[in-house]
Amino acid sequence: MECKHLDVAVDISPGFVRRLVEDNTNLWVCAECRSNKSPWMCLKCGMVLCGRYVSGHCKSHGESNPNHVVCIDGSLMVFCYKCDDYVINDTSEGTVQLIRSALQTELPKRQRKKRQQDQPINGGTPTKKKNSSKENIYPSSPQKLKTVGLRNLGNTCFMNAILQSLSNLKHFSCYFKELPAIELNGKSNDEAMRKYYTRSYQSDDISLVEELRKVLCALWQGATAAIAPDSLFTVIWKVVPRFRGYQQHDAHEFMHYLLDRVHTELLQTKHYSLSKETIISGIFGGQLRSDVTCLKCGNVSKKEEAFLDLSLDIPLRAHHSKNSAANKNHKNQSKVCHLTDCLQRFVEVENLDASEWYTCNNCKKRQPSTKKFWILQLPNVLCLHLKRFRYNQHGRTKVDTFVKFPVQELNMNSYLLKLPGQKSHRMSTKAHIYDLAAVVVHHGSGAGSGHYTTYARHEGSWYNFNDSTVSVTNEDTITRCKGYILFYTRQYPNVAVIESIKDRARAT
Repeated sequence: MECKHLDVAVDISPGFVRRLVEDNTNLWVCAECRSNKSPWMCLKCGMVLCGRYVSGHCKSHGESNPNHVVCIDGSLMVFCYKCDDYVINDTSEGTVQLIRSALQTELPKRQRKKRQQDQPINGGTPTKKKNSSKENIYPSSPQKLKTVGLRNLGNTCFMNAILQSLSNLKHFSCYFKELPAIELNGKSNDEAMRKYYTRSYQSDDISLVEELRKVLCALWQGATAAIAPDSLFTVIWKVVPRFRGYQQHDAHEFMHYLLDRVHTELLQTKHYSLSKETIISGIFGGQLRSDVTCLKCGNVSKKEEAFLDLSLDIPLRAHHSKNSAANKNHKNQSKVCHLTDCLQRFVEVENLDASEWYTCNNCKKRQPSTKKFWILQLPNVLCLHLKRFRYNQHGRTKVDTFVKFPVQELNMNSYLLKLPGQKSHRMSTKAHIYDLAAVVVHHGSGAGSGHYTTYARHEGSWYNFNDSTVSVTNEDTITRCKGYILFYTRQYPNVAVIESIKDRARAT
């Protein structure tokens, strides 16, 4: 958005920024709490303070000091606390862009200088520390971590949880790793982003696919610290306005908008111009059939539709295990069910309310009717969304039921429609067996608040992804979590579909 506060809120000069970078060994550290998470520099006085998701010192600084409301971070994004939005315009003198240029020039110099200071001179032997009884070798560069976190940019845990889940779906992330950088209107993405910084936003100047590709590549390459998906989040703000601001959003809703937008952008590229299938439909795409039966004449209306995930109701009545000893492990037996209960409920015949009755093709009017779903085709990645949020007379509430789910060998055979004459053989049966790859968990009791984390399998081990923090975990911990979105991968994926999509992407 265009901010009207820049001329009074931007007072530091590019020269001041250059001196500040030169004089500070570690520039991006909060002056109040010394945190290096989400640091922002005030463009009025040059003070560096932490963002609102840490301790909110930068926001407090703006509230206490009139006109100290515009700030910039290390990724060169500018934000105004009065507007509560990212800023895309500049001062009448172009000072913001000059400050960006100064930071772009001086920060790499400072980083190189620091590395040089940290290295032994002329290849000599590192010196020992004084008063040390043991010989110390010079500390090496920070070691890259195999799994890294994503910085919370202010209530963006919903986005981080989905990104970490997608990054650990092998075929999905590998596709984007191999995808070439996207050019926007004949320009490189860097040129397009520079254009975006210096004038009003145009929707064709940025690409969500390109920003997603960069984040996934960064996650798979590893890093020494958490990655900040600032550019991706900024593009999301532009292409999906409902996610603007810093309020909590629903992770499942975000996933739908993200995948839908990526699918649409890929279809607009030249290698998909003659196809309706992308890596999104190739990995997540399945097929349903709905049968609506008129209870007056028995006429059945059949309709096929594609799906990227299945949203499952959580039964209000509990599943009670026959094993009473197992039941004792749960304080509230009435709030326990199994994932198979949710799946069975999905494919059961449903009596439709009067407001949902269909117009019968035979009777030519709305009649009492039933509806039943069948699964015609299963995807390579089966995404199951548990409906934990419901509306009642008090508003939107959370269903806190504990849903047991298998980590290995979820068998989907019994939920598939068996067509007449269709033979079941061993390989087709195995193709419907799934193993868990990731789980998104919502913590908290509120529907519009709380926190999202992800459990995901990475190179054979299970990890807990909690924004910037990544820790090793185990299957026992995962089976005890209250899952919200479950990602299952086929034991025997349909690789031919994925490879054909990859081949089209390479043929550019």
